[in-house]
Amino acid sequence: MRQRNITIVTLGNALILTLCLAVIGCTNTEDSNPPTDQNIEFRPDGVLDFIRPDSSLIQRVVIEIAEDTAARNQGLMYRRTMAERMGMLFIFPGQASRSFWMLNTPLSLDILFVDPDGRIINIVKGTTPFSKDPILSTEPAQYVVEVRAGFTNKYKIAPGDLISWERRTFETN
Repeated sequence: MRQRNITIVTLGNALILTLCLAVIGCTNTEDSNPPTDQNIEFRPDGVLDFIRPDSSLIQRVVIEIAEDTAARNQGLMYRRTMAERMGMLFIFPGQASRSFWMLNTPLSLDILFVDPDGRIINIVKGTTPFSKDPILSTEPAQYVVEVRAGFTNKYKIAPGDLISWERRTFETN
């Protein structure tokens, strides 16, 4: 009788091990192997100006606006190309600590965290594509701007500078 109980326990353990291996084998690997055939086109929704505290214009970019949960979650994922003077503006309903990551994002970016008054709080430069590491605001932010990596160095954009943006309709050919 003891031998039979040991055999049943051994078979039970083998079954559990097999099920665990099957579950591990079926785990979704999309996060580590993003699709290479997907490329979401840029949609121009408006313009955003980077401005010095003395009100002088630093640079203008065309922006795509992400203002609902789905658009903010999508962000610039799967974008393989984006011109230097294009970017994305994330609009949140209120001011809070913000955390971003680069999951499924093949472009290196500069990420700017902005308070409700349009003042740049902090900039995280040259993010790592496809990284799951959190990219954090150092203070509560209501807006986040993403531009190509190197943009903020090239135009000497720094915390304390401002943004101003507006929606625009662009004609398509």
